This record gives sequence, structure tokens and C-alpha cells, in this order.
Amino acid sequence: MRDLSLQLLEWYDANARTMPWRVPPDQRKAGVAPNPYAVWMSEVMLQQTTVAAVREYHNKFMSLWPTVFDLAAAEDADVMAAWAGLGYYARARNLLKCARAVVDNHDGIFPNDYKTLLKLPGIGPYTAAAIASIAFDLPETVVDGNVERVMARLHDIHDPLPGSKPALTEKARALTPAQRPGDYAQAVMDLGATICTPKNPACGICPWRDPCDARIAGTATELPKKTPKKKTPTRFGIVYVARRSDGAWLLETRPESGLLGGMLGWPGSDWGDAPVPNPPIEAEWQPLNEEARHTFTHFHLRLKIMTAQVQMDAQPTTGAFIPHTDFQPSALPTAMRKVFDLAHSTLRNT
Repeated sequence: MRDLSLQLLEWYDANARTMPWRVPPDQRKAGVAPNPYAVWMSEVMLQQTTVAAVREYHNKFMSLWPTVFDLAAAEDADVMAAWAGLGYYARARNLLKCARAVVDNHDGIFPNDYKTLLKLPGIGPYTAAAIASIAFDLPETVVDGNVERVMARLHDIHDPLPGSKPALTEKARALTPAQRPGDYAQAVMDLGATICTPKNPACGICPWRDPCDARIAGTATELPKKTPKKKTPTRFGIVYVARRSDGAWLLETRPESGLLGGMLGWPGSDWGDAPVPNPPIEAEWQPLNEEARHTFTHFHLRLKIMTAQVQMDAQPTTGAFIPHTDFQPSALPTAMRKVFDLAHSTLRNT
């Protein structure tokens, strides 16, 4: 089975994807070491997010905060605003917590072993294994969705995910080599992303074409099998978009815990089956004909939008008015940006 690892590394040497955080295989062989800070940041950003979406954000964060010391010293609001649009905002909060833990407890040097990495905020088993492998070239087993798919097909495993994850991890562990484990981990993920794709895998040019049990059995497109998901529920809410006569917008910073925690947003109700109206200020609220719709991991959200123009002496019970010149819609999370896109044209600066 180790020969398979060598075959894949040969393929990777010729076909490795270019990533902002990646040291290409030829440079890695020449002794160029990856930047653990850049690798860590990429792995946090890539949690449940595509490479295409992460590239721009990774470049932006590395430009704004080029070292872990810079990120640890950053203002929370600035980091949350830069993260806006990437989703899963708990990752941004953990990014700050982890950066500060590395600076405070490890002198700004990322730990180079799996167990210590696992103790850092926001780093779970997969992320710890990925950092240890890719940044420090340790033989840890890195298993993401791409690797699960490759292993299920290579060994023709039909037990559905997530129950089959331990078996697939063992198969991946058996193939992880002692030499160049960091490159190998990236090679398997590249194989899944570019060749062994979910639909229409390019089996004809796959370096593991001949030993692939699923290709031989003709079952590759069926794998990996997954346990059927439950129907995604829908929650409802009300948001209030108020603009003062001088153009200022009424916004609030959401609580640290919960969805969109720590992000800037419009005041509103709780989200549920029957939201209770909760206007943040006395005003003549007018409903929009359109609602904002957004899908999170576990539910769909439908937001009724109420708008109002208010006078300079209006006093909100929650949130604060932000001058129009200081307000950046791009700093809003996607769900709240959708609200703004629908509502702003009805609230002209008077």
C-alpha cells in the first residue's frame, strides 16, 4: 500500500494546486518550510468553506495582519468586519482567541505537535492534524470530505457516512507515509478536489486508477454513500432598519454567543416559529414587500423587514446610530447584508 503513496506523491509533484498558503512541492523538497501561521489561518477558513471562497479572504487577512502578533493585537470589530461574508462566524471569534493564546502562552510560535495544537481555541482533531502535517511535516492522518470520498472509492466501501468515517480514517492512516506526509496530505485532498470529484470523476487520468476497487466494480459514482439528511427546518424573524434624518443607521453588535455572534447587524426579534415584534425605537415602522432569505447549516431563515425614518432626537432602546460615512455594508454578515440590499433604497438620506 505504501507504493500507492509514492504514486500519489509523483502525481502531486506534477499537478499540485497553487494556494496562497502552500509551499509548492519543488520548494518544499528544497527545504522551504511552510508558514505555520498561514497554514493555520487557511485551515480555519476552509472549515465548511470552499478553496475558491477562501483565497481572497486569506490574502486579505495576511495583508492586514501578516503575523500572529498582528492578529492578536487587532480590534475584534475589525477582524469580524474583515470576515464578513465568509460565514460560520464562530470561526472568526476563535481565530482571535487562538492568535492571542499562541502569543500569550507560546511566545507567538505555533506548537509543532498534534496534542498541543488540539488544546488551542477553535482547533479540533481535523485542524490539528492538518496543521501538524502540512506545517510541520508530521505523519498525522488528515481526513476531510475529499479524503473520505477517495478512500471510499479506492476500497469500494459502501457503508454510509458519517458512520463509516472511522473505517475510512483507518484506510487513510494506513496510506500516510513517514516521508513527506505534509505533501501527501495535500496530494490526497487535491486528488479528491480535481480528479476524484463527487460527480463525473476523471478515472481515466487518476494516478490510482488501476488499484481502485470502485472503478473496477463500476460503483465509483455511487460513493461515498451518506445517511439521508433530515428535512431542513425554517425559522422566521423580524429585523428593523432605521435611518436617522442625518443619514445615520441604527445597528447593534450581536451577542458573542449564538449565530452571527459579535457581528454587526440590524436590531430584531429572536428567530423561531412565531417571532415576537421587538422594535428598537419608537417610529412609524413600514413593512417591506420582500423578505430576506438566508440558509445556515441547520436551518433556513426568513426575515420580515421593517423600515423607518426617524428624527435626530430619537432614542433607541438597543443598538446605536452609526454615521453614514462610517457605515460599511460590506462589514455586515451575509444575512444582514441581504436585508440592507432590500431596504436601503426605501430610506433615502434626508
